[in-house]
Amino acid sequence: MALCMAPDYKGLDQAASLELSFGGAESNLAIGAARLGVSSGWFGALGDDPFGIRILKAIRGEGVDVSRARLVPGEQTGVMFRDNPGGKLSVYYYRKHSAASRMKPSDLDADYIRGSRMLHVTGITCAISESARDTVREAVRIAKEAGVKVSFDPNLRLKLWTIEEAREVLLPLAEQADYFLPGYDELKLLYGTTDGEAIFARLAELPGVSVVKGVGETTVIVEGGKRTVVPFHKAEKVVDTVGAGDGFCAGLLAGLLKGYPIAEAVRIASICGSLVVQGRGDWEATPDWRTVERILTDRARVER
Repeated sequence: MALCMAPDYKGLDQAASLELSFGGAESNLAIGAARLGVSSGWFGALGDDPFGIRILKAIRGEGVDVSRARLVPGEQTGVMFRDNPGGKLSVYYYRKHSAASRMKPSDLDADYIRGSRMLHVTGITCAISESARDTVREAVRIAKEAGVKVSFDPNLRLKLWTIEEAREVLLPLAEQADYFLPGYDELKLLYGTTDGEAIFARLAELPGVSVVKGVGETTVIVEGGKRTVVPFHKAEKVVDTVGAGDGFCAGLLAGLLKGYPIAEAVRIASICGSLVVQGRGDWEATPDWRTVERILTDRARVER
């Protein structure tokens, strides 16, 4: 979606001008993966309008394959406005009847999915329309039949649907995922409990690996009955928290695809998330692999 936000963290009602960028959980992740040296592709639908053209060019410019993305004639690109008066973030979505909301299963290129090593989907696409929801389900079905790993971030957005609607769709997807990537607060809502042991018992029943973000200052990996706790990589400063989860997931998947063990991939993910929050925008501060590798190996940076 196109993203409009006021400069200098002003409220929208006080801003005389707006900065224009874009954001979206899946495209944020695809850009992050590409910067980390992983071949990535993003497929979806944008309006054939100035917003859509700008977004497609920018994603392509980041080294992401957009050969299966479409600019749909006569359709519009969704727009979101970020309001941040006094440091309190609110997001206003204008995506009804957007090109993305009209996606349908027949738009998918099954061979493109079959030819990948990992399919990543999120709950946001599921929330924007019934046809988009069916498209996600079909993409997951194609991947599972072809033996392609599925990564799923629920990315719960209660401005888009109710928790009851979300549970009906997202919990079955979690059961199909090879890597389920929720936040701990999202799990409290999805499972309808604040009881940590009950939540982790539910996760232990899932066939895939769960990577739970934000359990205190740690990430918890759940694989069957085993839990592994990985501490956060702390940020030196926090400028903008939007996009941190997508940066985290990009780092995790990049680590896994590079052959790192799951705990080390989570460490990479945590580094990425901490760097994202130190810059402004949904994806702009996502690091490259050289930066992450330097932190991993604890090499000092020589400035001069």
